[in-house]
Amino acid sequence: MPTLEHNALVEMFRETPELAPRFLVTLFHVDVPQHASVAVVESSLDQLIPVEFRADLVLELRDANGTLVLAIVVEIQRDEDPDKKFSWPVYVTVVRARKRCDTVVLVVAPGADVAAWAAERIDVGLGFGHVKPLVLGPAVVPEITDPAEAEHDTELAVLSAVAHGNGPNGLAVVQAALVALERLDQEHAAVYFQVIWNGLREPMRRALEALVMERQIEGEATFPSFVQKLIDRGKLEGIREGKLEGIREGELKGKRDTLLRLLARAGIPLTEHESERIQACTDVATLDRWIDNVLAAKTAADVLS
Repeated sequence: MPTLEHNALVEMFRETPELAPRFLVTLFHVDVPQHASVAVVESSLDQLIPVEFRADLVLELRDANGTLVLAIVVEIQRDEDPDKKFSWPVYVTVVRARKRCDTVVLVVAPGADVAAWAAERIDVGLGFGHVKPLVLGPAVVPEITDPAEAEHDTELAVLSAVAHGNGPNGLAVVQAALVALERLDQEHAAVYFQVIWNGLREPMRRALEALVMERQIEGEATFPSFVQKLIDRGKLEGIREGKLEGIREGELKGKRDTLLRLLARAGIPLTEHESERIQACTDVATLDRWIDNVLAAKTAADVLS
């Protein structure tokens, strides 16, 4: 059964069909024929044999005169499937025969292992012919870490986050994609984010959660609402409260230590009760007042008044 990730990536190319020929040119350096339009057509490839082959998407490129110049069969592949090595050549030959035009298979495979498998040349008979899929995978999709670049090419930024989100620069890649998603409507942005999120392994998820929490604590611009909804709110709030408590306790400890150092320098002794009172104080304003009192005090009672 197709997953959310599978369907979302199919819809990306369905809603923006010009992505496919643009990627062929920019990422694969393919000499794509001059064309005036790109359209989604039927993806069902019925044969005389009693088997139905169904591609994820079939695109047609036509020139200004309406002549069909190229067909692109788009396939989303998240796992290895031996059957695809038999169906992909069928897609190429059937579409080519039916459309009477050049045809290529473009496979979107975010995982490095699956991408390498998908890119293998498919021998169709004793070495006398072959089909070579074009594969959009980590080796081809660039790491986009610049938010401005991501905003300029949102779909490629999403593919970059899916392909490289768990890599050494994963957090920067995901951040750039999140910036790009802000220019989309909430529905599409939320779906694309979930595709990215679902592909992240646990260490990168924790890093992203920590980043969201840090931005909230520091009062910086928050992440879009769909990020907050999909990250475990309870877990995030627990982390957030824990860090806030840690920051507060650190401030109190610093104040107490300053007060004790000033008392020692002033030669003012403390009883056990007075030391416990200082250590038990959890009010920053009170500690500040006691610190100010040291300058004119002669006894601990003057300080803690």
